[in-house]
Amino acid sequence: MVSIKRFIKSIRDYYAEGQVGDIAFLKIKLLGLSATPELLAQLQDLAGYAPEIDLDALSQLPKGTLGYEYAQHMHKNGILPLVISPDLQIEAQQAPFALRYTTTHDMFHVLLGFDTSYAGEVGVFAFMAAQNYSSFINAALPIMSKIYPLIFWGQRQSMIANIQAGKALGEQAKCLLAYRIEDHWARPIADIRSELGLVLEGSDLAQDMQDNLLYKAAESIA
Repeated sequence: MVSIKRFIKSIRDYYAEGQVGDIAFLKIKLLGLSATPELLAQLQDLAGYAPEIDLDALSQLPKGTLGYEYAQHMHKNGILPLVISPDLQIEAQQAPFALRYTTTHDMFHVLLGFDTSYAGEVGVFAFMAAQNYSSFINAALPIMSKIYPLIFWGQRQSMIANIQAGKALGEQAKCLLAYRIEDHWARPIADIRSELGLVLEGSDLAQDMQDNLLYKAAESIA
C-alpha cells in the first residue's frame, strides 16, 4: 500500500535527482485512478512490463524510426524516461494501468505528434479520454476543455485543435496503452502510426493538426 510518507520522499527525490517516475506513479495510486474493466483486461499481459530505455542507443537508430524520434523528443525537451524505483517494483507489477500510464507518457506524445506544451498535453489527454482508459479522465476532459483555453489564452487555438484531433485519433485507433511500444523502437514510426490507426486522413481535422504542427515548428525556429 502506497503511503503519504513514500510520496513525500518521491517529491524530495525529484528536486534532488530529477526523478519524475515515482511521483507520477504514486500520484495515480494515491488518487485512486483506476482503469475501466475493458482496459484492465487488455493490460493483464503487460503486468510488470517496463523495459529499460537507453536514449543514447535509441539515438543511433535510423532517422524516422520510433526509437530515434523518441530519443530526439526526449533530448530536445530535456526529459529522462520515467522509471519506477526498485522499492516500488512489486507495487508497480500489481498495478499495470498506473505503470503503463506512467512509463508511456512521452511515447504517446511522439506517436500522436503532440508537443510538450499545455496544448500538447491537452491533446494527449483528449486522446486517452476517447480511448476510454479511465472514468476519471473521461470526467475531467470536459472541465479541462473549458478551463485550460481560458487560463492559457496564448495557446487557445492550439488547444481547441488538439482536443478535436486527440478525440478523433482516440476514437479510431487501437488501444495504445495496451501496445508494447518498447518492442518496436527499430520500426519506422510512420508504419506504426498507420498500423495503430494514428493517422487522420482526408478531414479538416487532419489539416488543422498539420497546420498546428507547422505553426509550432515556425515558432521554434523564430
